[in-house]
Amino acid sequence: MLQPNIWNQFWWLLPLLLNILGLFLSIWIVVSAPTFFLLPLGVCAPELSPWLALINAIALVLAILVNKGWLSYFMVACSLIGLGLSLLPSLQLPATNQRFEQEMERALGKDYLNNVPHLQSQMRPRPLAIADVFRGIPSKEVRIDRGIVFDSPDGVDLKLNVYRPLQTGKYPALIVIYGGAWRFGTPDGYEKFSCYMAARGYSVITIDYRHAPKYKFPQQLEDVKTALQYIRDRAIDLEIDLDKMAILGRSAGGHLATLAAYQDVIPWQAVISYYGPTDLVEGYYDLPNPDPIDIQDVLKNFLGGTPEELPELYQQASPINYIKPDLPPTLLVYPGRDRLVQAKFGRELYDKLRATENTAILLEIPWAEHAFDAVFFGVSNQLILYYTERFLAFTLNSES
Repeated sequence: MLQPNIWNQFWWLLPLLLNILGLFLSIWIVVSAPTFFLLPLGVCAPELSPWLALINAIALVLAILVNKGWLSYFMVACSLIGLGLSLLPSLQLPATNQRFEQEMERALGKDYLNNVPHLQSQMRPRPLAIADVFRGIPSKEVRIDRGIVFDSPDGVDLKLNVYRPLQTGKYPALIVIYGGAWRFGTPDGYEKFSCYMAARGYSVITIDYRHAPKYKFPQQLEDVKTALQYIRDRAIDLEIDLDKMAILGRSAGGHLATLAAYQDVIPWQAVISYYGPTDLVEGYYDLPNPDPIDIQDVLKNFLGGTPEELPELYQQASPINYIKPDLPPTLLVYPGRDRLVQAKFGRELYDKLRATENTAILLEIPWAEHAFDAVFFGVSNQLILYYTERFLAFTLNSES
């Protein structure tokens, strides 16, 4: 009989803890992570905001039911603040989506989707499906070949993975380069994205490169170019159409993707950079606040020194220095709250691309943090997946 009495006396602790938890997690939607350890909170909170809104709504109902005087008012206040914070991404999404659609139409034409009528039914029908945030984005079966060694420089086996539709054929190619501050990562990363795109008719190839600090630039770029040559030489085996090739990179991979595409004499049909560094000199000096990964240390590990010590190498490693006319269409995606690669660097690259009359699209997500798409079913990734699909459909599959 003692346990029920204890429960009757202290049941209110459960809603109190739920209120505090909901508020604590929701705060990271507007607060930047000061350390790398806390960065996952800043990344995940906006992407899981519908989950947090549900938690805060439940906490609010329970807080109203608690009859504990000042404690009840405290709990209600916590849940209301948490609910307001957790609703911010959803409230910003309609205007952001409208801006993105206008940007796509400006760059590709108002009726750009009319050029890919055969693909529209395969693409996501809307920028955000709340149900997918709770259940995940439905997946389809694809063929996967992992761990194909394409080179072994200095005894390091460099591998690639291939993701293809179930039916054999000849498909547009999407080459993907992972991020990780040039220091870590594998071609297995973000595999849900690779499978998703393969299920929609692309041959997706994720490639490897050697890591800093042991291996310094330009060895990473050399590895990427070796992988690209390997892919071109084996286009038939990999079931890719060499006339329909796009390259995509995330963070450090976005940096390598833009460098490779803007230097390559073989034309690409599209380039996509998710939050990729663009100007390494400016990035070294213009630091975010907070700076959770110590950007200067990352760049010194990657390049071997400071801009004063290696000025030519920093210039050589900056994609913004390779902008010229007649580059492939470029899609730039940057989180507005990114504290690893600030969105303003993406805007500078975008402005320079447009000033040289290149086709460029900039999609800046106001609520998102670096690596937002690690949460594949999250709010931001659903939005960007919607437009990435359409950009690739237009650039690689247009019937015009």
